[in-house]
Order: sequence, then structure tokens, then C-alpha cells
Amino acid sequence: MLNDVPASYIKSVGQGARKDDINTGREMVNSGGSVPAVVYVANICVALCVGAALKPDVVLENSATTLNHSMALVQRMEALLTQGNGSDVILRVQTLNTDEVKIIQVHSLVLTLQSDVFDELLQTRNSTAMILRETPDCAAVFDKFIRYLYCGDITVRLNQAILLHKLASKYHVWDLQQGLTQYMTQHLSSDSPTGHVVSWYQYATQIGDVTLQNSCLQYLSWNLSSVLQSTELSSVSEELLLTLLQRSDLVLQSELELYEALEAWISQNQPSGETAESALKAIRYAMISPQHLFHLQKKSSVMLKYYESVRDLLFLAFQFHAASPVQLAKYFDVNCSLFTPRNYLSPAWGSPWVINNPTRDDRSFSFQTQLGPSGYDASKRVTWNALFSPRWLPLSVRSPYPEQGSLQPTRTDGGRPRIIVTPATSSPDFAGVSFQKTVIVSARKQGKVVVRHVYNFHQNTEEAGDFLLEADLQRRASEYLIDSSLYLHIIVKPLYHSLIVAKK
Repeated sequence: MLNDVPASYIKSVGQGARKDDINTGREMVNSGGSVPAVVYVANICVALCVGAALKPDVVLENSATTLNHSMALVQRMEALLTQGNGSDVILRVQTLNTDEVKIIQVHSLVLTLQSDVFDELLQTRNSTAMILRETPDCAAVFDKFIRYLYCGDITVRLNQAILLHKLASKYHVWDLQQGLTQYMTQHLSSDSPTGHVVSWYQYATQIGDVTLQNSCLQYLSWNLSSVLQSTELSSVSEELLLTLLQRSDLVLQSELELYEALEAWISQNQPSGETAESALKAIRYAMISPQHLFHLQKKSSVMLKYYESVRDLLFLAFQFHAASPVQLAKYFDVNCSLFTPRNYLSPAWGSPWVINNPTRDDRSFSFQTQLGPSGYDASKRVTWNALFSPRWLPLSVRSPYPEQGSLQPTRTDGGRPRIIVTPATSSPDFAGVSFQKTVIVSARKQGKVVVRHVYNFHQNTEEAGDFLLEADLQRRASEYLIDSSLYLHIIVKPLYHSLIVAKK
């Protein structure tokens, strides 16, 4: 291909090529001459090397200097696309089911370098024009997509992420695809008029992106109350709804809040009877007080319509509230989901705890919870003591020989944050019950306070072994802090043990 270029057009950089010589190709195109696009694009790179981006080969004091003018290259590549100089391919982007056609002048070299799909299409084309067919939404952002191929950067809006991801996947632009997946993962908490996490989850499920799917599912589970109160609830699919209802890590005010949101979803979406019944059976009625259960039986239109499908569950819930959990455990399997609490934020289940300047010193805090959700235990309370230490050092790594005359410190700069939650007293009422402690850490992301992490204590331990293990609380801008404070919410969940005696 270079043999077709005039000799005067090719000069060695080492021989001092001049800027006006470098622009010869542009002048030939403007005057009607023929210059291959590959040479034209390569010529821009030569111009940059000659005019600015020189790399000294002379090593001074064992160091080298690199002058970086990559931004100038990006600007020239963008100008190349905008002006269409040296273009050898015309893209005709047709919008499906319309007569709209978008014309974009491009360079085969750039498209081939960025996409093997474009490479194959270019090799099989019969003319300088190449026809591409896209949906209206994808056609609207196609200019952005092509610009990324030239410049390597792109400005993304929340409502454009899926469209650009579709184009990147279709044309095998893998760097852009991975970048958009990361963008979506990092912008789950961003505000949008109609919400976007649900649609991102459904798109991730459709294309089989497990990483994005799990990230969306975790965000929805940990911030469910805000989703239930938004317009995004109506767009939740049947599959996503049933998936969420099966989880025990949902963070919300109460089980009643979940039922009321489900009632609204069923009334608005009118699902099949089978779907509605499956969803209603996933509600944990034993976690709703008897007073509210009586109200739902008489006043809830959805409950009245599907009462027969949940009658046995309601009867079991009333039995749970009327009898001692220990007695109930002798006849029923209380390890099932019906008797397993979720992460409820109402005062009966725990308490918020804001720790100002968390790196300063140890803090302690006391709060009360109900002994259990059973109506039988409604009047019984348990007092809990919580201790937070910012730099606790395990015994296994402390020095066994402290300096003479000094006390061995329990905290050092090399320690890690620690939280311990213990009951203030023991009680015979604890028989047959173990308590799972959960610590929720909130943070501000994209201007919104969201759940940053959820730590669960093993039932037989007093602390979470991985609590804030990767957090740097020394930094004022730490993603775990809000205005230099640590925002926690401690939840205590009673879990019952079955006492069913096996028949001999």
C-alpha cells in the first residue's frame, strides 16, 4: 500500500520531516487526490512524534524522561472522525422499523483495530458503504460508540449504560464492555427519576453477566426499603420478586412493610394466580404481630382473594404467637424460613449507633430488643452491651514480654476495628434460642446514604471476625464514613431450635 504513495509524501523522521510535509496527505485529499486511509491515520501519529512526543534516548544519571502527548493524539483522532478526512468507509446506521438513517464517515483501520466484528464486516463488504441495523435506542447512542473507538473515552449517563453495553457486546469491543460493567456496579446508588437497578439486574440476567447480576441483587436486598417506596417497584419482574422474597438478608423496616409492598405489586401487575400464591407464601407471617395479621385477614383485598393458599401459614403463625416457642418447637420445625427473621430496622429488633471520630478510642453502647417476635414473649426485653474498638490487636500477635513497668496495651496502631455484642444478663428464657447479631454499616455514595456492608456474627460468637477488615478509618474520605462518623445499625435476631423427638 505504501508503494502507491508519492515519494515526496514519505520522509524519514530522522531526516527532519517538516509539518507542511506531514500535511501533504490532507492537501491531496482536499484537492481530489487519492491517499489510502491507513497512511492518513498513520501520518497523524508521525506528526505527533515529530512535533511533540519525543523520547530522549540519552540516559542521564541512570534516568530517562518520557514526554507524554497522548491527549494531543486523542484530539487529532477526534478531529479526524468529526471532519471525515481520509475516510474510506461510510457507515449507514439504519433505525429498525423506521426510515431514519444516520451517516458516519469512518476509517477502516480504526474499526479493524478495535473490533474483530468490524474487521470481518469490512472484509466482506462490496462497496465503500456499510449498512448497520440498530434499534432506535442503540442508534441514538451510536455516535458515542464510534467516538470511543477513535478516542478511547466516553461520557456515560445512567440511561445509556445498557445501550452502550449492548453495542460493545455486539461488536466485541471488550474493553468498553468491561468498563461499562464496572460503571454499572459502581453507580447502583445513583439517583434516577424512575430507578435503574432493577432494569440493570434484568439485563444482566438476560446476557448472563453473573457479576453484575449479583451486585444488583445485593444492592436491592440491602436497600430494599428505599426500593419498595419508589416507582421502581412496579418494574420488578416476577423472577426477581420471588428471588428477593426467598432471602433472609433483606434490610427493611418490618415484614409488614414487605407484605404491603407485595400487595401493591400484585394489584398493579396482575400476575398469574400461581405467581401471586408463590409470592404470598414467601411472606414470613410469624414475624408480623397478631394484631396486624387480624387486620390483613379482614382488610387486605389480596389476602381475601388468595386466603386459601396461605390459610395454613396464617394458622401456624397464630399458634406461634399464642404458645411458648419452646413448646411450639416440640411439635413443629421452627428452623424453617417462616420463623427466621430478616434484617428489620424497627426498634424492637435493634438500634442505630453513630460513632463520631471512630479512630479516637474505644466506645460502648447499650440497647434493648425484644426477646423474640412471638406474641408470647412480647413483654420480655433483653439488654445488650456493644463495644467498639478501633485498633484492637488479637492476643496471638501481642508480645508476651511487655517492657518492664508498662502495661501491655490491648490496642495498637497495627490492630484492626473490632465490635463485640453481648447480653447484659442471662435468663432462663434464653433456653432453646440462639441470637444472631448483624451489624449494618451505612455510607454515602453518589450523595445517597446506602448500606455499605452487612456483617453477620456466628450464633455462638460475640463478634464478627471480618468486621471492617478492609476499611481505612484514618482517612476522612473513607467510603465507610459519613462526615467523619461511622454509621452502624445493630440487629439481634432470635433463632429457635427444634425440639421434635424422633419416633422410635
